[in-house]
Parts: sequence; C-alpha cells; structure tokens
Amino acid sequence: MKQAETILVTGGTGTLGGHAVPLLRAAGRTVRVLSRRERRGGDGVEYVTGDLMTGEGVDAALAGVDTVLHLAGGPKGDDEATRTLVRAARAAGVRHVVYISVIGADRVPLAWLRTKLDSERAIADSGIPWTTLRAAQFHDLTLTMIEKMTKLPVLPVPGGLRLQPVDSAEVAARLVELTLGEPAGRVPDMAGPQAYDIAELARPYLERRGARRRLRLRSGFRGRPGRPIGRGRTSRWKGRRRASGRGRSSWRSGSEGR
Repeated sequence: MKQAETILVTGGTGTLGGHAVPLLRAAGRTVRVLSRRERRGGDGVEYVTGDLMTGEGVDAALAGVDTVLHLAGGPKGDDEATRTLVRAARAAGVRHVVYISVIGADRVPLAWLRTKLDSERAIADSGIPWTTLRAAQFHDLTLTMIEKMTKLPVLPVPGGLRLQPVDSAEVAARLVELTLGEPAGRVPDMAGPQAYDIAELARPYLERRGARRRLRLRSGFRGRPGRPIGRGRTSRWKGRRRASGRGRSSWRSGSEGR
C-alpha cells in the first residue's frame, strides 16, 4: 500500500472518528476529514467542508481519495447521505469504502436501523469494493439510554431485548485495521463479551446514584426471548483478544466511564 494513499473519513469528529483518525495518522496515512463546519487542520489531518445530505462539497472532498471510512450517522437520513457519498465516490474512482453499521439492522423493526440496512445495500450495490462491520451499542450510548429510561415513572423492559455493549475504541481499532486492508465485504459482527437485559443494566445504575425507588417494569417489545440485539463476535480478531478494561460497562462495575 502506497504511503501517499489518502483516506477520507466521514464522521471523523465524532466518537469513533476521535479514535480512528489518530490511528490512521499513526499508520502513516494521509487523512482528510469531511465536516459540515469549517475546522482548522493540524497534526497531519486536513479538514474539508461538505454536507452529505445536500451533496455540497462532497465531490471536492473526494478528489484524490483512495479509501473512504464512512462513520457519519444520525437519527435519520443515513441512507440518503450514504447514497450521496457512494455516487460521488464512484465518480471519483474510490477503490474501497469501509462502513460501520449496527448489529440487528436486518432484524430489529426500528426506522433508524432500516436506514442503516439501506446504507449497507447502497454501498454493496455501488460497484465500489467495500467492507462493512456491524457493531453493538457503545458503552456511553448504552449509559445514555439507561439514564433516560430510569427517569420514566415506569421503566419499559422490551421482552427478549438484550444488549451486548462494546468499547468504541476497540471498534475504531478494528475499523482502522479493515481500512488499511483489502475490501472484505461483510465481516463478522463485533460486540462486547457479555449480554444484559434492561433491568440488569438499570438496577446497578440506580444503586450507584443512590436511588431508592423500586423499578416498575413493563414489557412491550415482540422479540425472540434471550436473543441479544448486540449479539456478535466479542472484541476479538486475528485470534487475539482485545482487552481494554471495559469488557463490562464501567458504570456497572463502579467507575463513571464518561
């Protein structure tokens, strides 16, 4: 792989991007980050302005790019943004698109996950060699969800829903490895080492916060009992265990982790 290879990272200022961009620079790659807002470059990283929803600035951002690491995402519109990206990437002669998706995208009936699945299909059908990694929920996102749910007078407990949170830094490291490698199509899913139901996550959270109220639980999700939404391969690849000290979500084991 040539030293001059340029990698465009979408979502490079987010949670995953904050881990992935320095790793790509450490690997000696030229890194360009697509951002909706103007940013000053530094540490060998170039920031370019563009909007995947409107397409403004995307063609210019892809000029001279060999590989795209597509991390950008939001509560809606991911599919349209991805279609905009792959159309421009195909025209620019990009040779590899790496995409981060979510475990359960093809089986959980949520609109947001359907956009992730449609994004996967847009990339697979683009004609550009590609790699897609599905990952489980990150620890910090799982914590945010539990924080919001425990403020409700009745805690909804979707029947059969189990989460298997994973460390975002480990996911980013895996994505960088895939970005530096050859296109591999759909690779094995990546999840944390242990699955939890909502009550298992909420009770220790409330205990840590000193809450004394008892949980009032309500089931309301039709799923396969005991099947974790985040089920997939634990943080392991190439036969090596990735131990980050966060195999269990840190807010369950006693530290804040935020």
